[in-house]
Amino acid sequence: MGVNEAKAAILSNKTALGIEFGSTRIKAVLVDDKNAPIASGSHDWENRYENGIWTYSLEDIWAGLQDSYQDLAKDVKSKYDVELESVGAIGISAMMHGYMPFNKEGELLVPFRTWRNNITGEASEKLMELFNYNVPQRWSVAHLYQAILNKEEHVKDIDYMTTLEAYVHWKLTGQRVLGIGDAAGMFPIDSDTLDYNEEMVQKFDALVAPYGFSWKFREIMPKVMVAGQDAGCLTEAGAKLLDVSGKLKAGIPMCPPEGDAGTGMVATNSVAKRTGNVSAGTSVFAMIVLENGLSKPYKEIDMVTTPAGAPVAMAHSNNCTSDLNAWVGIFKEFMEAMGMKVDMNELFGTLYNKALEGDEDCGGLLSYCYFSGEHMTGFEEGRPLFVRSPESKFNLANFMRTNLYTCLGAMRVGLNILFDKENVKVDRLLGHGGLFKTKGVGQQILADAVNAPVSVMETAGEGGAWGIALLASYLVNKEEGEALEHFLDEKVFAGNQGTSLNPDPKGVEGYNIFMERYLKGIPIERAAVDSGIW
Repeated sequence: MGVNEAKAAILSNKTALGIEFGSTRIKAVLVDDKNAPIASGSHDWENRYENGIWTYSLEDIWAGLQDSYQDLAKDVKSKYDVELESVGAIGISAMMHGYMPFNKEGELLVPFRTWRNNITGEASEKLMELFNYNVPQRWSVAHLYQAILNKEEHVKDIDYMTTLEAYVHWKLTGQRVLGIGDAAGMFPIDSDTLDYNEEMVQKFDALVAPYGFSWKFREIMPKVMVAGQDAGCLTEAGAKLLDVSGKLKAGIPMCPPEGDAGTGMVATNSVAKRTGNVSAGTSVFAMIVLENGLSKPYKEIDMVTTPAGAPVAMAHSNNCTSDLNAWVGIFKEFMEAMGMKVDMNELFGTLYNKALEGDEDCGGLLSYCYFSGEHMTGFEEGRPLFVRSPESKFNLANFMRTNLYTCLGAMRVGLNILFDKENVKVDRLLGHGGLFKTKGVGQQILADAVNAPVSVMETAGEGGAWGIALLASYLVNKEEGEALEHFLDEKVFAGNQGTSLNPDPKGVEGYNIFMERYLKGIPIERAAVDSGIW
């Protein structure tokens, strides 16, 4: 679309705005009436490790949201010479799970506990036994029950418990709602009723009844919504919160807020059965839309849903590119020390492509990218490690290949269960996120790691912000009764399945050898965590 057509879409409010809170960046994407991105803005941020908790402050949340929006508005002004005063629809997305409890006055009772915290092991185990259903440590109900078990004073005062994107949506619209994809990251979902599993809700209420709290579980939870439902409008107060310049008008319809897993499915057109996607950034997860439920619960596999409510198996690893990015940062420092100018895109591209020159089994090198705990392999805390023997082939290509391989190691543990034990079938697997920005590298390594073809679309870098913008567009542009799957196929992707790479047999064999080393070396990571050195 040309500049004039995009400008006309903006002026006629035939646009949709998506904003996603990622782990390291808050991104805003504006799409036109053809659902193509026409402007964007971003704000970099970092989580903090305070008093044993991974968190972001409320000040960080709002300052980041406002800066991201202002950056988008500047992009619109620069490209189209238009002051952004309204859009056709808005959607908010964020990292899934976590714990944000508020009292009746709307005050946050404890610092936001993000998905990255592995501090709810006791609660997770007890709830899994109670429900006969996997309840991962990062799920909101696990955080709530752990707080109860810990006898935390704030629990009795909870009036509302929610996730990050539902919190932002609440403040922008006044509506206590959440898209079903991330609702499934708070509490088990019944895909038939498209709501929290009522039998499990009753079991949880009975479990905590002896504590005498004034609330019941449903009373403090956001209402579950599916894609396409009306989730309220931007209020006057919400407009001022989002746009500090005061130009943005109230009354804009908003779609149900969704988690980054759901927006990743939308952004890769992976909401139909037997499709899947892998999102690889600070964390990494594979989502596969199931034909049938699994035969039994697995601690390594989360059961969540598409934004429309279909059951999805999720193999999630807390750690992916943080350690890799740190190593690239070391090379940046070296280049600057040598007086060289550094283009980070060129640096990443050079190092990633160098990895493809390495030995398929990484020459005997080993790495664990555990910046935080890793539930897939049983760690409540992480220690990034790089390990080699005197006989290992230690060179730059193998070093980079090892750091790319290990990004997918913990996730591979979960995928082995789905493919080998449950015989799950996938017709199409798509990759998106930062790991895939360098063309062909992360894509090939993923194909080798899962031994299946992997596609990446040109829009892979747009990620979840584009995905939630598409959900906002679906809210206002769908035909009556039109399914999300049909909307994406016909009005967004129109048959575009991206560029596909097949697994390389030597790469598959090499990755399997690396995984044997990875699993055998787990005691090294355990010793690092238990040593008390750090």
